[in-house]
Amino acid sequence: MTYNGNTQTRPDHASIDSRDSVELKRVVSSAALGQFVEWYDFVIYAYSATVIAGLFFPSADPTAALLSALAVYGVGFLMRPLGGVVFGYLGDSIGRRNTLSVIILLMGGATVAIGLLPTYEQIGILAPILLVICRLVQGLSAAGEATGSNSFVAEHAPPNRRGFLVAFTYAFANLPPIVAALLVLFITNVLTPEDYKSWGWRIPFLLGAPLALVGLYIRRRTEESPAFRKMRATKGVEAMPLRMAFRDYKKAMGFSFALAALSSLGFYTLTGYFVTYLTVTVGLNRNDALISNSVALLIAFFAMLLGGHLSDKIGRRTTILLGAAISALICIPAYMLAGEGSLANAILGQALLACALGVFFGPVGIAFLELFPTRIRLSGAGVSYNVAYTVFGGTAPLLSAFLVLQTGNKLAPAFYMAAVSVAVLIVALYLPETYQRSLVHPEDEIQTP
Repeated sequence: MTYNGNTQTRPDHASIDSRDSVELKRVVSSAALGQFVEWYDFVIYAYSATVIAGLFFPSADPTAALLSALAVYGVGFLMRPLGGVVFGYLGDSIGRRNTLSVIILLMGGATVAIGLLPTYEQIGILAPILLVICRLVQGLSAAGEATGSNSFVAEHAPPNRRGFLVAFTYAFANLPPIVAALLVLFITNVLTPEDYKSWGWRIPFLLGAPLALVGLYIRRRTEESPAFRKMRATKGVEAMPLRMAFRDYKKAMGFSFALAALSSLGFYTLTGYFVTYLTVTVGLNRNDALISNSVALLIAFFAMLLGGHLSDKIGRRTTILLGAAISALICIPAYMLAGEGSLANAILGQALLACALGVFFGPVGIAFLELFPTRIRLSGAGVSYNVAYTVFGGTAPLLSAFLVLQTGNKLAPAFYMAAVSVAVLIVALYLPETYQRSLVHPEDEIQTP
């Protein structure tokens, strides 16, 4: 492969063309399945928010209880900047594979703990306190997953397929909400409302244990990325990667923050809020809300693959601009359709939103990684990415519900998303093109006099 312009002219790592295809498939599948396990554990809370509100936040006002439960959902994001620092440092110091193994164990443990927690009726105020602690651990763990998994795949992948393969891994974050929604749908239809409230809601959380162990097993069968091994062998790891990122890569961190702003708002609106929006605000029955949301997330999965593929052909910047522009134009009509109160319109409205956001999500997973050298990639990308996820993703369900409650306008969350889309579109106009750039930067190798 040749590179031109201001891009770097060496391959990502010397052995990329000779890597066995079976090993590459193992790396991609391990990252994708690991990401599935990680995000199943994280989003199952959102699909149980209604019952958790009654069990852990008893109140005479159901809306106040729901807002409390959604606030705890957001609490998990408070740990994401810290998680970005911790797992960014570990990933840049001890390697991607070992760090990803720690991440999945933490998430699985916290999820199972939620499934075992006694309720407010049983232990009083200690119940919501323990729930908050579990969400904090989940947030810490989730902070390292996207940047860790995506880096792991990117640093193994052939340069001309990086966008698609990372998008494939990243897109697996859309599948856990589908599985979680269908699982909750199945349990609520099989059990009586009393049994579901008493013990049935715990089942999806307890499934986090075997899922985490499967994910750990798969991750331990992969090798460390060639780019990281080469960097460590030639120049050694960076002693203080985050300091280097803030000192030399402020602009790259700013771009990462902007890309993650719309990515997090869109993802957590679809996975963490839309079911609640359809049931509480629109008045759709829960079964139809879960079914329509699952269809939309499946569409987002394939739209992300398209976005990743396009970014390998026409560039990251061009594809990101396209996705942000479509998102800005489509989110208000999409909310209007979804708010009509029927299953068909709920599917159509969410599908339009999923298509637009999916095209944007596709190249984002690789674009913010290519801005950083291997030696600080997880620290630089991880911190800026997770700060944005805290500000925009963590507040998405709560702020969206609050906007509707305060304004009385069902379209208030759509106007908010449109504004963020326009802001990110403007920032992306200045984004450097990176799709022909090597992941091994000069800073990753020994400098010759």
